[in-house]
Formats: sequence, C-alpha cells, structure tokens
Amino acid sequence: MSITSVRIQAELENGLDALASKLQRSKSWVINQAIREFIEKQELEQQRWQETLEALTSVKQGKVVSGEAVHAWLGSWGSAEELPLPKAGE
Repeated sequence: MSITSVRIQAELENGLDALASKLQRSKSWVINQAIREFIEKQELEQQRWQETLEALTSVKQGKVVSGEAVHAWLGSWGSAEELPLPKAGE
C-alpha cells in the first residue's frame, strides 16, 4: 500500500476522528473507504453521462419510439394480450 500525504480541514479531521472511533476502525481505513466510494460514484456518473450522450445521438438520428407506442405497451402490462417492447420507428 502506498503512502500519500494530504491536508485535511479541521472540521473534516474532527469528523474523521469521531467516525473512525465509532466504527472502531483506523482513520486510514475510513479514508480508503471514502476514496473508494467517491471513485466508484464518479465512474458511474461518467458512464451515465456517456450513455446520455449516446442516447442524444440516437434521438438526433431519429431512432425514437413514439409516445403512443410506449403508452400502449405500458397499458398492456399484466393483460393476457401484453404487447412486445416497442422498437424505434414503429
């Protein structure tokens, strides 16, 4: 494991001390958990942003499903004649 030095604001240091004590863990463990969760969250946000850009590109290319088709599909849920998932252009 590598060592990294950081400056921590006093109020964060107090919270870190309190949390580490409450969890009966080291401050290092708490910091590692926080960084891990932050990185995972940022990666997920970047993935969602990329998926949003791809979806917008699809819309610009006309690859969309009409609102009527979606409402009909949703309205058929749970019925004996449930409709298949609508596809773009239908």
